Amino acid sequence: MKALLVLLLGALLCVDSGSSLQCYSCKTQLSNSKCMTKEECGTKTVCKTDVIRAVGLFSIISKGCDSSCEESYNDFSVGNRNISCCSTDLCNVNAAGGVRASHGLAGGIAAGVLWAALTNKF
Repeated sequence: MKALLVLLLGALLCVDSGSSLQCYSCKTQLSNSKCMTKEECGTKTVCKTDVIRAVGLFSIISKGCDSSCEESYNDFSVGNRNISCCSTDLCNVNAAGGVRASHGLAGGIAAGVLWAALTNKF
């Protein structure tokens, strides 16, 4: 009887639990450190990372599960967009970016001055 229970337990441990792919997930974040939430993909089979860079000032990062994914790189005059795909658990951990301190500060100051100039009619 004990041998039968041990065999059943062993068989249960060998059976695939049916767990789905896991990916890191976020929407429109400026820092990869804010894109570390784990998501169960269910029937979706690919982890997708979409990074939009604006002329070295900042990156906008989106990650998550997708049914399909086509890798691409587009270069624009004001920046670029890179879409990457992978299909193993938590494989989309990396996304280059975040705001560079000096560029982010300069961009913030410029935006503040521009906003002040536009709201205060000279």
